[in-house]
Amino acid sequence: MSRVCQITGKSVMTGNNVSHSKRRTKRKFYPNLITKKFFIPEEDQYITLKISTSALRTINKKGISVCVKEAREKGFIK
Repeated sequence: MSRVCQITGKSVMTGNNVSHSKRRTKRKFYPNLITKKFFIPEEDQYITLKISTSALRTINKKGISVCVKEAREKGFIK
């Protein structure tokens, strides 16, 4: 599975390492992802998601059912 948040869609970004002499080499910025299991009471089942820590805060705020529904509409979850 790739390094993409299944709730927000955050993925790897690219940029440059810049040394003291200003030489630039390519690098990657990875999202802060965790694998977490949630219980969805409407479906009466558990779901395992790979989410960013900012998405975890969103789930705490909105609720897992709303977040999963929005992610399915956006196509982040099948």
